[in-house]
Amino acid sequence: MIERLHTWQRWLQRHPRRVMAALGALLLGTGVTAFGTGSLDAAIDDLPRRQLTEAVEVAFADPAASAPVAPFILYRTDVTRRDDTLATLLQRLGVDDRAAADFLRRDRQAADVWRGRPGKLVSAEVDDDGRLQRLTVRWLPRDDSPTYQRLTVHRDGDTWRSSLESPALTPTVRLASGTIRTSLFAATDAARLPDGIASQLADLFSGEIDFRRDLRAGDAFQVVYEALEADGEVLRYGRLLGAEFVNAGRRHQLVWFQAPGTKGAYYNFKGESLQRAFLASPLAFSRVSSGYGMRFHPVHGDQRAHLGVDYAAPTGTPVRSVADAVVEFAGWQRGYGNVVILQHKQNRKTLYAHLSRVDVRKGQRVEQGQTLGAVGATGTATGPHLHFEYIVGGAHRDPLILARDNTGGEPIEARWRPAFERVAVAMREQLAAAATLVQASAE
Repeated sequence: MIERLHTWQRWLQRHPRRVMAALGALLLGTGVTAFGTGSLDAAIDDLPRRQLTEAVEVAFADPAASAPVAPFILYRTDVTRRDDTLATLLQRLGVDDRAAADFLRRDRQAADVWRGRPGKLVSAEVDDDGRLQRLTVRWLPRDDSPTYQRLTVHRDGDTWRSSLESPALTPTVRLASGTIRTSLFAATDAARLPDGIASQLADLFSGEIDFRRDLRAGDAFQVVYEALEADGEVLRYGRLLGAEFVNAGRRHQLVWFQAPGTKGAYYNFKGESLQRAFLASPLAFSRVSSGYGMRFHPVHGDQRAHLGVDYAAPTGTPVRSVADAVVEFAGWQRGYGNVVILQHKQNRKTLYAHLSRVDVRKGQRVEQGQTLGAVGATGTATGPHLHFEYIVGGAHRDPLILARDNTGGEPIEARWRPAFERVAVAMREQLAAAATLVQASAE
C-alpha cells in the first residue's frame, strides 16, 4: 500500500499540469450538474428569515413651487390706419393694460405711433391677462429713405422705457414669374408681385410691347426685384433689378446697372440703354376710358374733338410726371378743374387735369416719375379720372403714339463693359431660377 502511494506521489510530481486540468474538469462538471439538478427555490426557502420595520417620512413636492411656469405670451402684428387712435390700435393688438396706455399717451416718442402717416408696422407682445410686455413700431421717415425708424417700448419691472433708433434697411433679392391669361396686372397679382414692381415692369417694357394690344395668352415673364426689410419685415420694395418678358414668342430682357459715380440705368443684355424720354402713362395702374380724337361728349351731349386721353382710376390715385420738366402752371382752370401743365425739352408740354389735389407749384423742377397730384373729378367731369394731353409746338398729338416713339439714353461706356457683363451673366442665372417657379407651381 505504501509502495503504491509513493508511486502516485512520483507521478504527480512529474505531471502537475495534467493533475490540475483533471481537477478543474471534475469541479466544473460537478457545478453544472448541481445547477441542473439542484432546486434553487428550495435552497432559498431554507435560509433564515428576519422582518425589519422602519418608519419612512414621504414628502410630496409642489409642482408649482419646484418648476416655475413660463408666462403665456401672445405676439400680434398690425398696421396703423388713417383714423387710428391709441385706444383703437391697442384694442386690435389685444392690449388691456391701463398703465401701458397711460405711458404711451405721455411719452413723446410713443405719441408718433398713431399720429402722422398711416402704415406703420406695429408688433406687440401681450400676456394672457392682456398686459403689454413689449411694443415695437417700424416705419419709414420718407419713401426713399435708406433707413427706418424703430420705436421700442418695454416693461422694466413696474416702470416703462422707450427708445428710438434709425437702423439701415436691409436689401434682399426676390424672384417671381407669371403667365398671361387675361391681362398683365391680373398675371402680376396671381404671381403676388408688388404693385410698384409690376408698374416698373410695364413702364420699362412699354416701348417694346403695347400691353393693351400686343399681349397674348401664354406670354410669360420673370422678374428679379429688391425688397427692403426691417428686422425681417418688408417695409417697402425697391427697384426692378432685372426682367424677361416673352411676348408672341419674342424675348425682351433688361437689367439694372449702376457704374460708380453714375445714377444708374436699365439696359438690355447687349448693353443698349432702355431709358425713354417719356413714360407710356402718367398712372401706374389704369385703363384708357376714352381715346384721342372725335367722340360723343358725355357732359355736353355732342360730337367734339377729344384732344387727350382719359384714364379711369379711383380718386386719390397718384399722378406722375412722364418726363423731366418745369411746372408751367399749377392751379384751377375752369373745365379742367385742378390742372398741372409741364414744360419739357424740345418745345413739348404735358397736361394733367381733373386732379383732386396738386402737389407741385409753378416754376418747380420735377423728375420723371415724380408725383404731381392725385386723380379726382374736379372741373367738368362725370366721375374720377385723369385727362392727359401731349402738346408739341402748340399742336396736340395722340399721347399713346407719341410716348412710344420717344427714346433716349446712352449706350454703356466701354470702360464699364466688363463690369456690366458680370452683372448681366449673374442676372441671366437669376432669371433662369425665377422661370422654375412657374414650373414648380404648375407641378
